[in-house]
Amino acid sequence: MKTPYYEMFTDEGNALVHGVVQAAKVSRMQWDRVYSMLENSSEIDGLREATDTAVRDSVWVALTMADYERRVENI
Repeated sequence: MKTPYYEMFTDEGNALVHGVVQAAKVSRMQWDRVYSMLENSSEIDGLREATDTAVRDSVWVALTMADYERRVENI
């Protein structure tokens, strides 16, 4: 499976953010915790854009869609 694109500058950055999204889905994290993980990631050299608006929006959409799909499955 190809790693989804989260508006990061590199494939490695997208893979890291995908890990955050996957962890958030499994743990049903609240947004403040997800954002904190993105902030921590942005402190790593080469991943400074992890808190850029485009990245945050992509993560938000991925988590919103996951929640929507989970709710539809339970109907």
